[in-house]
Amino acid sequence: MSGPTPERPNGRNPRFDVLFEPVRIGPVVAKNRFFQVPHCNGMGYARPRAHAAMRAVKAEGGWAVVSTEEVEIHPSSDLSPYVEGRLWDDRDARALALISEAVHAHGALAAIELAHGGINTPNHYSRETALGPSHTVSPYGYAPFQARAMTKRDIREFRQWHRAAAIRAKRAGFDVIYVYAAHDLSLVMHFLLPRHNQRQDEYGGPLEHRVRLLRELIDDTKDAVGDCCAIAVRLAVEERRGVDGLEHAGEGRAIVEMLADLPDLWDVNVSGWSNDSATSRFAPEGYQEPFVSFVKRITGKPVVGVGRFTSPDAMVAQVRRGVLDFIGAARPSIADPFLPAKIERGDIDEIRECIGCNVCVSGDYTSTPIRCTQNPTMGEEWRKGWHPEKLPPKTRDERFLIVGAGPAGLECARVLALRGHEVRLADAARELGGRVTLESRLPGLSAWRRVRDYRANRLTRLANVEIYLDSPVSADLVLDSGVTRVVLATGARWRRDGVGRANRCAVPGFDGPAVLTPDDLYAGRPARSPVVVFDDDHYYLGGVLAERLRAEGHEVVLVTPAAIPSAWTVNTLEQAAIHRRLLELDVRLLVNRNVVEVDGGRLVVACTITGRRETLAAASIVTVTARWPNEALAEELAAIPARAADAGIVSITSIGDCVAPGTIAAAVYAGHRFGREFDQAPSSEVAFRREYPDLDT
Repeated sequence: MSGPTPERPNGRNPRFDVLFEPVRIGPVVAKNRFFQVPHCNGMGYARPRAHAAMRAVKAEGGWAVVSTEEVEIHPSSDLSPYVEGRLWDDRDARALALISEAVHAHGALAAIELAHGGINTPNHYSRETALGPSHTVSPYGYAPFQARAMTKRDIREFRQWHRAAAIRAKRAGFDVIYVYAAHDLSLVMHFLLPRHNQRQDEYGGPLEHRVRLLRELIDDTKDAVGDCCAIAVRLAVEERRGVDGLEHAGEGRAIVEMLADLPDLWDVNVSGWSNDSATSRFAPEGYQEPFVSFVKRITGKPVVGVGRFTSPDAMVAQVRRGVLDFIGAARPSIADPFLPAKIERGDIDEIRECIGCNVCVSGDYTSTPIRCTQNPTMGEEWRKGWHPEKLPPKTRDERFLIVGAGPAGLECARVLALRGHEVRLADAARELGGRVTLESRLPGLSAWRRVRDYRANRLTRLANVEIYLDSPVSADLVLDSGVTRVVLATGARWRRDGVGRANRCAVPGFDGPAVLTPDDLYAGRPARSPVVVFDDDHYYLGGVLAERLRAEGHEVVLVTPAAIPSAWTVNTLEQAAIHRRLLELDVRLLVNRNVVEVDGGRLVVACTITGRRETLAAASIVTVTARWPNEALAEELAAIPARAADAGIVSITSIGDCVAPGTIAAAVYAGHRFGREFDQAPSSEVAFRREYPDLDT
């Protein structure tokens, strides 16, 4: 690990110096080029203290600009049930001021993204009528509502709402005020797009008319707050819809040319959200460059863009080659809020790199506080008082044996070791990582290996950690280990009996030789064509195994009880990409089908709606349903409590998938939580703080 020297007081490699140059944005100055762009978080107006604490940690970690998520400016922009920011009146400004104050406390600029969802706004809470440039059915989801065409008076009122929100934002202490026209989620963008805007007046028709509202909002905002606040425009310059949408070589470029130096900052991206936050399975680091690189050639104002940047060298290249002035980040700032600080002090190998899984997005989609696979403290900064770089000191010396070096065991070992405890980590496999190592070998998931590598890198450099691979652990070995505490992180294995969400009892015939589990495929057991993948898990694995089997040359049918393949990945913005990939690979999809019987080389499936049955040929059946916790060692040790006590063992605790199989993020969280909290006094009270509405107003 590198550190400070007299020549380099911060330990920073000189080739990264450009990233720490200050950059002026209109009337304000950012202290470096690290810019946390707006991102949703499931906290918003409902959890303002938690929200402020989360943004504060990023400012502490060295981000020069820290932004909110989209902030609703009026009751007609109510995005319920999603929990976004809200600035309907002065009471909301009080809550938002908590964010700006927290960000300023660490020397960063606070930015706010003012937004109106336009035709995408369901207004479930406010019951206001949705607004749009033209009469139209909402394209967002399947909600049975339409937006009405705005009159000239409506447009004037909308401009007044936006101006009033900008003034409130200034009073709340924000330094950068956004005009939002991206992701097809903004009324301003709806005016830009011919597919939404069929007006025949000065706000519709040719592009110069469709740009009018955006120009007016920039002017209004500069007039209202531009004396001390920078005005940013967040614009989608490409939608990847071909001629049906904005294209960076067409109207996307033309819009920037029309408004080139009007705002103080351009924040440019690829829309919609699933393109802007593409998972690592479908897009590499820096993937947006081909679409946004033209912007700096047109404007003299600073430009921020994103691309899931985690490599400092890639960041430097963006600046040196004149692509971006600011390195924008949402997901990398979630995975490691201290990414800038680690580059600054020369600790590049300690960066907790984003794996691009989009578990963070699922928080917004489920209206719950944000979480992260790599960073288990994300969302817990206020609720639990967790900090990504600070751990409580140990209260006494303990010696730990952790059995299982998957995501839960690795994170638990890391936390306990950094707290100063003696840790022994043992695994029966020949590699660290458990399921992470196995799954990272599947198509498109190589970045997931970072979950293992980050933790392994830290553990191998700590003198108080011993790692034993290819080392099965028995109960007798545990008793003879000489430790005071035992943590079992033995993971889980996939069931081969068909039991899952659709089938609560074993399916006849699933005990035959044609049935394979994901574990069988990982171990190299070959499949035979035709292969049926029965996906009753509904996350990524069924689809990615089908992709792998097709790459091996098999004829593949994917059967799922859900209405779409990999249904839960709607919450990670990748279901459409997975669906498209499977169709492009000629994987046959049978949705709304449940497997009810296996008979040799035949598979009987039933429609989940009508019950109608059909028979499929299947030489191999890959069942991705539920998992069995690996709890044999836990049960064996539980049967001999007296012997464990005599051996000096104070506690034996199971964590992660061997308790209740879940996501990798859940396993990492379980490991982290035990490492932090094992020595806290047990309590029947709620284990985290909650926020309550002000009942006095």
